Amino acid sequence: MAEILALVEARLRSALGEPDARAAVTFLGTDRIEVLRFTGDGLVRYATLGMSASPMADPTAVVADPLRGPRAELVLTVRAGLAPTDRVLRPLAVLAASPQVEGLVVAPGASLDVGEPLWEGAPFTSVLVAEPGGLVEDLELDEPMEPVRFLPLLPMTANEAAWKRVHGAAALQERWLARGTDLRDPLRTSVALD
Repeated sequence: MAEILALVEARLRSALGEPDARAAVTFLGTDRIEVLRFTGDGLVRYATLGMSASPMADPTAVVADPLRGPRAELVLTVRAGLAPTDRVLRPLAVLAASPQVEGLVVAPGASLDVGEPLWEGAPFTSVLVAEPGGLVEDLELDEPMEPVRFLPLLPMTANEAAWKRVHGAAALQERWLARGTDLRDPLRTSVALD
């Protein structure tokens, strides 16, 4: 486990630079989750470290396979200096612990909700899990382990989350793209959904 996390951190550093802050959260009955903060180019990136230590298991499986199964870490990018986004550290750790706590398999297209604003004053309580591979490349591990995927998180307003449940993730992403929505703006309002 420690070896995998060392490789994951090295991959994050090679893609995003040196972290300028890190915080650790431990939930009862779970492994420690860290959140690393990377700043530069007017952006703040938060990346989890610890979610990929164990593979995500199908909640219906009788016994979880200690080697096989998807592995992931979460990455959130926002514009710097517009909102107190460092408060997102605990909600991100909660989301990263959800596979251990709730038996979730986090995959692109999924919605994750923390039930409270991601940071103080945020219009977002949930995120859409986007496709990996753009910002941080997958980290290949020795067989039979699956690669670690770095999943971008896109904050959603309550209206967007409700609309996504009806129309699907692809339709919401198309709506964002068509309207030129700045998904990195921590103060943005909901995209027009009519």
